[in-house]
Amino acid sequence: MTDRNAVLDASKAAIARWQQAFNNQDAAGCAAQYEEDAVMHARPFGTFTGREEIQAFWQKIIDDGFHSVEYSDVTWTPGGEDGYILSASWTMNKAFGVVHREHWLMQADGTAKLHADDFEVLGER
Repeated sequence: MTDRNAVLDASKAAIARWQQAFNNQDAAGCAAQYEEDAVMHARPFGTFTGREEIQAFWQKIIDDGFHSVEYSDVTWTPGGEDGYILSASWTMNKAFGVVHREHWLMQADGTAKLHADDFEVLGER
């Protein structure tokens, strides 16, 4: 049986690593927070499968001048025995939107990685 608190703590640490990587303009660091075969649905841009495609997406966003992501209204709900689902609102310097569903799963090394990511850009700032 998995320790729910350990899974939640690992998930929160992982989203903090992703946010720090993004705010440091580090697309590889962002992609490293995803499982190797993760699926990211980035509305309205499309679906990206695997770390390579996901890293390329984040690199383009960074190259286009986006930075300074912040989360609000964050909700964590259990997602299976070894995972948590995050939903939230987010803002960046040039856009805002919502995270519909980030599914973080515990890994063998005790960290959490994104298994699936579904977010949407709602507008520009």
